[in-house]
Amino acid sequence: MTLDAVDPADPPIAGDAVPALTRTQRRAAANRRSVVDAAREIVATQGIDALTLEAVAERADVAVQTIYNRVGNRSALLVAVAEQAMEESRGYMDAAYASEGLPEARIRLVAGTWARFARERPHEFRILVEPADEPEAAERLAELYAMQSTKLAATIREGVDNGVFRRDLDPDEVAVTLTAAINGILAMAWRPGALRVPEPQMDSMLTSFASLVLEGLRRP
Repeated sequence: MTLDAVDPADPPIAGDAVPALTRTQRRAAANRRSVVDAAREIVATQGIDALTLEAVAERADVAVQTIYNRVGNRSALLVAVAEQAMEESRGYMDAAYASEGLPEARIRLVAGTWARFARERPHEFRILVEPADEPEAAERLAELYAMQSTKLAATIREGVDNGVFRRDLDPDEVAVTLTAAINGILAMAWRPGALRVPEPQMDSMLTSFASLVLEGLRRP
């Protein structure tokens, strides 16, 4: 339990006022945010191997012991970074999944929104696509990914139930496959030198990909 968490003896019940954070708790929460932000920047710009407690402490301008107190060890840092990146992606994706319209239109919107997230928040996107080789971080990230994949599968299943999409495909498997494919396309934006795909071409590739996917999903 870190100092930034409120830990009353008895959990509040409905209707109870939530206790205000003390100055110490606010300072602890601010320290934790700065530590996680610093770790995220290092991972996104320099890679997983560059993430050390010393590097994070220097960037966040805190002592190494503060990192242990507010977040934990290196593995805990990676979990926090991945969770923060996924939470920011949810801000983009939840609205797309909740939009009205036919399943085809929502799938196009979901793909376009994910591409927009990758373009507008490249550091967070890269953290999610190239996760750390840490069991705890990978396990937590897999849980978060599964939540989003379930929403895509539900959209595909709706199309199957409506008689628009093929019934011989497994919506859950298709959702995972589509996510992996579009991540692979979007990752081409950070390839080095001549291997990098420029933005206009990327947009064209994504449009072609969406058309091919929907054509493959439709019933003959």
